[in-house]
Amino acid sequence: MNFLIATHNMKKRDELSRILGPLGINVVTAEQAGLTLTEAEETGTTFEENAYIKAKSGCEESNMPCIADDSGLMVDALSGAPGVYSARFSGEHGNDEANIDKLLSLLSGVPEEKRTARFKSAVCCVFPNGDIVSADGVCEGRIGFERRGKGGFGYDPVFMVGDRSFSQLSSEEKDSVSHRGKALAALAAKLEAYLKNKDI
Repeated sequence: MNFLIATHNMKKRDELSRILGPLGINVVTAEQAGLTLTEAEETGTTFEENAYIKAKSGCEESNMPCIADDSGLMVDALSGAPGVYSARFSGEHGNDEANIDKLLSLLSGVPEEKRTARFKSAVCCVFPNGDIVSADGVCEGRIGFERRGKGGFGYDPVFMVGDRSFSQLSSEEKDSVSHRGKALAALAAKLEAYLKNKDI
């Protein structure tokens, strides 16, 4: 069974595939499905609203079940910023290095005990029949003083869980503790229950 994922990020697709694969769900990007999707405008004020906007748009254009996530970083010392603006914090969408540079600059001089932060992920699946299955997840941590590790993406090099950054964790370790891993695991459980009772 093919499910569309509303992202061009292959690392997200791989993450989703690892978690949903055991349910017999094959996750494909629009490119893999031979589709060109309209870029949904993320006008929501919460991660949940933006995930729904993207999933609904992708489902309507593809007539396939579509999964989208919206996630971001919330830093206590910055009153919860960057939040829903995480991907475009520096002003340029998806520029991970510039976003991290801005974050570290804003936190310059902030001591370790006040660098608490959390990643939040909201995941939504919209079906062609209009049904919606959604879940979310949170991972608590803190912002490091410098980049550490080579893996992951986004703010992973500076988001510390214990004495390691997300970038220093293996895929399996990250899946078990990350906000998206938790949200996708919760979504997988809900989808399993949904699919048992639906013929889609």
